[in-house]
Amino acid sequence: MTDPTAIDRVVDRLPADIITIDPDVVATYAADQSRFTDRALPLAVAMPRTTDEVAACVRAAHEHGVVVVPRGAGSGLSGAANAPAGSIVLSLHRMTAIRELDTENRVVVVEPGVITAELRDHVRRAGLYYPPDPGSVEFCTIGGNVATNAGGMCCVKYGVTGDFVLGLECVLADGRIMRTGRRTVKGVAGFDLTSLLVGSEGALAVITEITLRLLPAPAEPRTLVASFPTLDSAGQAVRTISGAGITPSLLEILDRTTVRAVDDMTRMGLGDDTATLLLIQHDGADAPDALVGIETHCTTAGASEIVVSSDQTEADMLLEARRQALPALERLGDWLLDDVCVPCSRITDLIAAIEHIADRTGLTIGVFGHAGDGNLHPTIIYDDIDASSRDLAFEAFNAITQEALDLGGTITGEHGVGRLKAGWLRSELDPVSLAVHHSVKHAFDPTAVLNPGTGLQAHA
Repeated sequence: MTDPTAIDRVVDRLPADIITIDPDVVATYAADQSRFTDRALPLAVAMPRTTDEVAACVRAAHEHGVVVVPRGAGSGLSGAANAPAGSIVLSLHRMTAIRELDTENRVVVVEPGVITAELRDHVRRAGLYYPPDPGSVEFCTIGGNVATNAGGMCCVKYGVTGDFVLGLECVLADGRIMRTGRRTVKGVAGFDLTSLLVGSEGALAVITEITLRLLPAPAEPRTLVASFPTLDSAGQAVRTISGAGITPSLLEILDRTTVRAVDDMTRMGLGDDTATLLLIQHDGADAPDALVGIETHCTTAGASEIVVSSDQTEADMLLEARRQALPALERLGDWLLDDVCVPCSRITDLIAAIEHIADRTGLTIGVFGHAGDGNLHPTIIYDDIDASSRDLAFEAFNAITQEALDLGGTITGEHGVGRLKAGWLRSELDPVSLAVHHSVKHAFDPTAVLNPGTGLQAHA
């Protein structure tokens, strides 16, 4: 339990313009966008502008035993930014500088509060490309992306956030400042602390600067949308495209429930007989030829309708169905979004299992996600004011997560463990792995002041 006077001593140590205890302000920083996760009203919110100010905040909190919860934009869905009682939320939203853009070496150095879409636009104007594009790309921050190792629709070709992180500057739990990684293409000096910190959800250190690698801007993408009358036929198309050695830059899937929800909202005319929709994009120089091959594989698998874009405007229109998936499902009621990943060959098995779970619980569950890398987002619709409906929703959520493990997958593909899935770590990690996790946590944060309750130390 935090000493009730400790927060006063911490506040007294810091400049008045970077910390507030105003309850109305503090309440807006108490939690991220997750559901079914614990949260409380923090004692204060710190809003530093520099690495030195971050270090001062963390050092003062550490010396007085006050828990610190780092926060980006609060767009997370796992509860990793939720404040426990007696804590300080450390918001990095003021650290928004793009410190350097090295076009010759294709490297950019940014502060954690930079909005992901703004970074992508900034480097695009220099003829370069930063691929990661989480669903919240327009308002999520690079720091939050790094903390959760965020993904997005491009992962099938380009990978996740961590694949682009070359180095970090961070503040340790006692306020010391550390740099990891390098700016070179290759480098193996010492342990790979950069990769260890990526995805650590604020439980090991507070990230204050990120060095990212960039790519040359790709060719204008071509987009294909294929409708399938059965789930199995769509699965066959995914398998044959992958087996043919074609690597699209995007390969998304929407199940029947999601297609109908999107159609009801947008009146796009997706078709009542569509069981599954695949949206596929290719941005290589060989995109026209690749799209011909993809179209052939979809036709052979039994696609009932295929539409191919002729320009970027039409491509954007075709992708609109995928972008509207969650908004369309949200219209059906309260929602609980899951995030699981299975081997690509087992995607249709997972969707079929989710359909059975929906039948058993009597709930509507729409499924959409990244067919190209096996990462799906089953979205459970329920009534939040009905206790029995809430219980059924959480039952379905757990059943889906277990099904993913049974199919050789993982409990989270890109949203992170946070507080929502902390209890699931024992199911995925063996006892020795868990013990090593706890040892790493203790080495970085021996007094456990950084983000307690997140997955990394949930079973200490």
